Amino acid sequence: MPKALHLFYLRRFYVENALAKGELDLGGERLDLSRVKTPVYVQSSREDHIAPAKSVYKGARLFGGPTRFTVAGSGHIAGVINAPAANKYQHWTRDDLPETLEAWMAGAVEHAGSWWPDWSAWLKARSGKQVPARDPSGGPFAVIEDAPGAFVKVRS
Repeated sequence: MPKALHLFYLRRFYVENALAKGELDLGGERLDLSRVKTPVYVQSSREDHIAPAKSVYKGARLFGGPTRFTVAGSGHIAGVINAPAANKYQHWTRDDLPETLEAWMAGAVEHAGSWWPDWSAWLKARSGKQVPARDPSGGPFAVIEDAPGAFVKVRS
């Protein structure tokens, strides 16, 4: 992230909390999360020190459409990448968004294991039928190289 963008991001999103207040303008447009009516899935992690669950919960309540909020066990990394096969941790779900995270947790249901199956079911309920993956070689552009691609191996 370029320095100027990083400074803008830190100042407007963290110091001034402009997005949450509905005071953020980008490209001449005022961003207002309450006008977002599409369904949103918000995942947080109980012991996240970078994106604390309490803050994530406040953010989830800003959207104007249906919002699914979940809390995963563990911290910032393990809480997110906890794949179902690992059979670790737990997650909590609840269908409504009361005033506070504490109120939400008091009525939330604890589930063993990863939050991924909940997310998958949520996505499936809002998605069309599955279609086969496209074969890139059948498109209008020539294949440059096999996956994963040389750009993945570049070190900065």
